[in-house]
Amino acid sequence: MGFFDKLKQGLQKTHDNIFNKVNKLVYAKSEVDDDFLEQLEEILLGSDVGVQTTEILIENLKKRVKTDKYEYSNELNTLLKDELKKVFSEGNGQKTQVFKITKKPHVVMIVGVNGVGKTTSIGKLAHNYKNEGYSVMIAAADTFRAAANEQLETWAQRSGAEIIQLQQGSDPSAVVYNAINSAVANNHDVVIIDTAGRLHTKVNLMEELKKIKRVVQKILPEAPHETLLVIDATTGQNGLNQAKEFSKYIGLTGLILTKLDGTAKGGIVFRISNELKIPVKFIGVGEQINDLQVFDKESFVKALLED
Repeated sequence: MGFFDKLKQGLQKTHDNIFNKVNKLVYAKSEVDDDFLEQLEEILLGSDVGVQTTEILIENLKKRVKTDKYEYSNELNTLLKDELKKVFSEGNGQKTQVFKITKKPHVVMIVGVNGVGKTTSIGKLAHNYKNEGYSVMIAAADTFRAAANEQLETWAQRSGAEIIQLQQGSDPSAVVYNAINSAVANNHDVVIIDTAGRLHTKVNLMEELKKIKRVVQKILPEAPHETLLVIDATTGQNGLNQAKEFSKYIGLTGLILTKLDGTAKGGIVFRISNELKIPVKFIGVGEQINDLQVFDKESFVKALLED
């Protein structure tokens, strides 16, 4: 199965939720009038596109209908695709850019609360980097969760990455320190750092993450080169809140959205991108090791709005 077919299959539930409803609306109405736009608004809100993003989309559609002389509802698909693509912040897509490494080792710090698919995303990301021809090391710095190291070890084996770990309860920063030094000494291309998703309090967690960043920067002042937040796409507003918190405390360069294959409300991708202005770098559309895809807005919108 090719890249686009896999993407379309992974987005099937959201596609059915948006495309089928839009299609019915198009067949039921002959012109793009206020009633048509009102019903379209309901469809977008029902797919978790969010109030703010939906309002922007509807307003832009109204302007386009007026200025570009779109009159008939069967022209809506082209119009809607154009406007949906504009929602995404800069930095979305382009595989060559996502995997471009300017300095070695290229350090990617992965953050997110427990249960969002962080460990599996790290394994799949390592697999992606290996496929691009890079040597990869994983730093198992979530030392607080008993099963974390075992899961990560399994994914490291599957992806062909090396792994640095210490016993449960060790200082996460010590793991990171060892991993970065080892990567420098052995000329590794990429280091992916796993981190804890839950500590005693939110403040403790954020302080721990900041400490890890400081340790990385003592060895490599310009690192981490990427700080990616993993969000479970099925959690809606919770995911949005998590992104705001992590962004505020440690700064984010991008997002990994997981479990898009398990929701009919994949419109959350538009909402997060529009409201947070943080680029979506990867999306998870299945359980297999090659199911973490580089996010491409053209393909994403096409998969949602084409039969």
